[in-house]
Amino acid sequence: MALWPKYPIVYEINTWVWLQELGQRQKAPMTLADVPGREWDDIASLGFDAVWLMGVWERSPAGIHIAMGNQGLLADFRRALPDFTGADNVGSPYCVRRYEVDPRLGGAEGLAIARRELASRGMRLILDFIPNHVAPDHPWVSDHPDYFIQGDYGDAVQEPAAFITTGGYVFACGKDPYFPAWPDVLQLNVFSAALRSAVVETLISIAGQCDGVRCDMAMLVMNDIFQRTWGERAGVRPKGEYWPEVIGALRAANPGFLFMAEAYWDLEWELQQQGFDFCYDKKLYDRLEHGPAESVRLHLCAEPAYQERLVRFIENHDEPRAAAVFSPQKERAAAVVATTLPGATLLHEGQLSGREIRLPVFLGRRPDEPPDADLRSFYVKLLDAVARSGMRSGEWRLCGREGWPDNGSFQNLVAWCWVTEEARFLIVVNLSDSASQARVSVPGEEIRGKNWRLIDLLSYETWDREGDEMAGAGLYVDLGPWRCNLFRLQLLKNA
Repeated sequence: MALWPKYPIVYEINTWVWLQELGQRQKAPMTLADVPGREWDDIASLGFDAVWLMGVWERSPAGIHIAMGNQGLLADFRRALPDFTGADNVGSPYCVRRYEVDPRLGGAEGLAIARRELASRGMRLILDFIPNHVAPDHPWVSDHPDYFIQGDYGDAVQEPAAFITTGGYVFACGKDPYFPAWPDVLQLNVFSAALRSAVVETLISIAGQCDGVRCDMAMLVMNDIFQRTWGERAGVRPKGEYWPEVIGALRAANPGFLFMAEAYWDLEWELQQQGFDFCYDKKLYDRLEHGPAESVRLHLCAEPAYQERLVRFIENHDEPRAAAVFSPQKERAAAVVATTLPGATLLHEGQLSGREIRLPVFLGRRPDEPPDADLRSFYVKLLDAVARSGMRSGEWRLCGREGWPDNGSFQNLVAWCWVTEEARFLIVVNLSDSASQARVSVPGEEIRGKNWRLIDLLSYETWDREGDEMAGAGLYVDLGPWRCNLFRLQLLKNA
C-alpha cells in the first residue's frame, strides 16, 4: 500500500463488541474472518484512511479474575450495563496475556483477512501496543522475571494492592504515578536492556500484522517519568530513551510503519521528537469541552510542525461519549474543529450514531441505544466534505478575526483556511452559546481583484463576496450559537 496520508482520518472500533453485535444481527458467531464486505464498504464510504481495531490481543483469565473481585469496577460495569453478568467481562484489552490475536476474535488468520479487506478498500490497520505493563499470566512473568519491577515480601504485606506474589517473586503492579496501582497488570522495567530487546521483537511481530500501532500511555516509559515513578527499583538509568531505541529498530525494517501515542502532561512535543508520528491532543479536547473559544485559538497558535503531528478527537474509549458531554449543536461545532485541523483525526465507533454510554473496555457487550439519524447524517456530510474535497492536502493557516468597540463577540469565533493547488477553503466556528459576529481576515493577496462564491459544504448555501474585502477589512460573519461555516471558495470567472 502507498505511504500514509499526511493527515489520516482514523476510525476506532471496539473489536469484541463490534463483532458481538454483527454476529447478533447475522444470528451466527462472528470473527474478523467473517465480517461481511458491506460492513467494510460502509466504513470506507465515510472516507476513513485507517481502522484501529482496539483490543484484538489475547486477554488474560487472571486479569478477569482480579477484575471480578474489584467492587469499583463491578459498579462501573453495572452502570454501563444494568443487566451485567460475569460472562460479559471478557477481560481488559490493556491486560495483554500474549501479543497474539485472541482466538475468539478469529486468531491471526482472521486478522489477516480483515487487513486484506481494509487494504482492498484503501484503508490501513492500526493495533494496540502497551509498553508499560502486561498481564500476570503473560509468559514473560515465568520465563523472564528480570523484565519486571520487583519488590520483596515486605512490599507484598504492606501494599497488597500494589504488589503481586507469583512464582516465588514479588512483582510491582503497573502504575501511573498520579493514581493507585492497577491491580490486574505487572509493571515492566523499561530500563532493562533485555526487556527493550524483547519489546523490539514483539513490535516486529506486530508490524507484520498491521500498518501502525497506538501506544497506550506512551509517556510512562520516558526516562524521566519512569525514574520518578520507580526510583531505585528501576536500577541504573540507561543513557538512551526507550522510544527512540524501540522505534528506530522497528523502522529500520518497516520504514512506513506508523506510531501514534496516547500522551498527556504536555509531553506531546517531546514524544514527537522521540519518533512518534502523532500524539493525542488532549489539550484541544479539554478546551473544546470546558474552555472559551479564545483558549482554542491560542492552542492553535503553536508551531505548524507541532500542530500537524497531533491527533484531534472529541471522543475515544477513554473519554465520555461526545453525545453525553456536549449539547447536540456543540458536538457538531467541536466535530468540525476536530476534523478540519491539521494532524490526524480520530473518530470512535458509535460516535456517529450518538451513543451516550461509555462502555468499560472489559465488557464484551453493550446496551442498545437508539441511533440518532440526524447526527449520523451530519457526520456523513462532514466527513464527505473533509475527505472528498481534499482540503487537508493543502497548506493550513490560522485566520485572524476582529470585532468593533461595542461588540466583543468576535472572540467567540475561531477561523482557519486551507489552500490547495485546486481550491481554497475557509472554516469559521462559533464556540459559544451566543450569536457572534466578526470580520475574518482571509490570507492571500492573490484573492484580491477577483469575486468569489462562498459555497458552504454543510448547508449548501452560497454567498458572493469580493476578494478585496475578504483580504482587507475581512469577511463579515454572523453565526448563531455553535454554528459554523465550512466554505469552499469558487472563483467567479465572469467577474
